Amino acid sequence: MIDERLGDLLAPLRAAPGRSAVLLDVDGTLAPITTRASDTAVPEDTRAAIAQVAARFGVVACITGRRTLEARSIVGVDGLEYVGNHGTEILRGGAEHPEVRPEIEEWEPRVREIAERLLGDASGPGAADLRLEDKGPIQALHWRGARDEDDSQAAAEELGRRAEAEGLVLHRGRMVLELRPPVPFDKGAAVRWLLEGRDVAAGLYAGDDRTDVDAFDGLRALRAEGTLEHVVCVAAVDPDSPAVVAESADVSVDGTDGVRALLQELARA
Repeated sequence: MIDERLGDLLAPLRAAPGRSAVLLDVDGTLAPITTRASDTAVPEDTRAAIAQVAARFGVVACITGRRTLEARSIVGVDGLEYVGNHGTEILRGGAEHPEVRPEIEEWEPRVREIAERLLGDASGPGAADLRLEDKGPIQALHWRGARDEDDSQAAAEELGRRAEAEGLVLHRGRMVLELRPPVPFDKGAAVRWLLEGRDVAAGLYAGDDRTDVDAFDGLRALRAEGTLEHVVCVAAVDPDSPAVVAESADVSVDGTDGVRALLQELARA
């Protein structure tokens, strides 16, 4: 069940599903957060709800920090589109391979070389427990589940300062520090890229982390420009969620369970 306020916000999308977009983060929104990113899975009842929504709405997509092919494997539902790596690549419906923004793709070898070298040279408390996730042009340092998460976070921040000195850009998430190329991109730009040229009048985005606030801003910018008429920004809140996500949203739901209930409401005829 969902509360009355959320029901009212969803009503314009449910009234015109063919001209509505449902945009979803993956980790912490569709799938519970796990210690290791490789263990992430979307529950079967959530998959069923996503499939029902995908069959009814004009655009249903995942906008994620993961690479698109990995996200598609995790979500496991046909008929979706994916924008991955926070907006660096897009996997259109029916495509086998993603499109990658060329100005970002050319940075991939350099970002990987810096990350691997700096991590190999890192020492001190917490450094040994840092895990490097290779996301192509984004290299992500994780410390969730480290023996001392505070020490590992400090080690990641020191490594990040060195990466900045070599020209990279840092982006922080939930127990992750991303090393990125110095090219502007975020989930707000991803929303615009995905919806460009689409016959869509309403859009919803649900997410749980700081990067999702950019997607909220992206949807609202499209509304301010007159491209969209109705926008709903949903925070998937759990005890570890950054406060800024709920503060920036129109409404909050109870983590991944709340998102599943939202999807089930959207699917209801």
